[in-house]
Amino acid sequence: MNAVLYVVTVLIWGSTWLAIKGQLGEVHPTASIAYRFALAAVILLAWARVRGLPLRYPLRVHGQFVLMGGLMFSTNFVCFYFAEQHLTTGLVSIVFAMSLLVNMVFARLFFRRTITAKMLVGGGVGLLGIVTVFWPEFQNFGLSSGSGQGIVLSAIGTLVFCLGNVVSGKTQAAGVPVIQGTGYAMAYGALLMAPFAAVFGHGALFQPTLKYTGSLVYLAVFGSVVGFGAYLTLLGRIGGERAAYAMVLFPIVALLLSTVFEAFRWTARDLAGVALILIGNAVMLADPALLRRLARRPVAAEPEPESAVQASADR
Repeated sequence: MNAVLYVVTVLIWGSTWLAIKGQLGEVHPTASIAYRFALAAVILLAWARVRGLPLRYPLRVHGQFVLMGGLMFSTNFVCFYFAEQHLTTGLVSIVFAMSLLVNMVFARLFFRRTITAKMLVGGGVGLLGIVTVFWPEFQNFGLSSGSGQGIVLSAIGTLVFCLGNVVSGKTQAAGVPVIQGTGYAMAYGALLMAPFAAVFGHGALFQPTLKYTGSLVYLAVFGSVVGFGAYLTLLGRIGGERAAYAMVLFPIVALLLSTVFEAFRWTARDLAGVALILIGNAVMLADPALLRRLARRPVAAEPEPESAVQASADR
């Protein structure tokens, strides 16, 4: 089941970055985010009602839902939607992949889990990969530049998302199921976005085109209901620092889609950076016991001559 949840998260989230591009246009991003999570919340809570799942929770738990919605289903997506106005979807997803390292740090701070040497080495190699991919942007870094703003927004969105992981982990540990918890958190996230959409959304309230409507439905149903459902279930089952392993592969999916649909052109530097990211995350994923066994594995001996084998048998 964990493997299925992992694959679903990678494939769906690897494609949502491109779908977000379809939301950028006449409708303000805050309105698009509100539509997305309002629709997803209706689907989840209606499903819970049909199945007869409990929907009543104390005010204290609703406070956790509000915090989770503010972190995971509003603020971070504002950052990502605006970041994609300056960067390709693949590059934004690569920054987001570093949530693996951030989740590990937060697991230490909030859940007292141990950070091992392989985590530090793997995280350092992954960060080197990020710097390699973005080296031209780092050389000319400045908040006035579009790429600089995109990097900063992506980094802030990743940090906020990881804080939301902490809240979700604590909520699930308290016994709140994923369906109800995610449904309420998405509803609160949509409500938090509504005032900003009303104030800043001076353009069209809705864009009735196939591109906008199709991407909205895909993001709500697959990217939010299915994708977040799979990821948050995985988070509750194996912990945030391990669930974030899904972030290792979906940037590759996003970059491949960006190559096809956004004319992203690979350079040797991009390939080297992605390779470093994969190597760094592979180090963090590696089983320490397996590494120790491989290190102690003896070299295979040369086969003995047939005569020696026969002599040994005779003895």
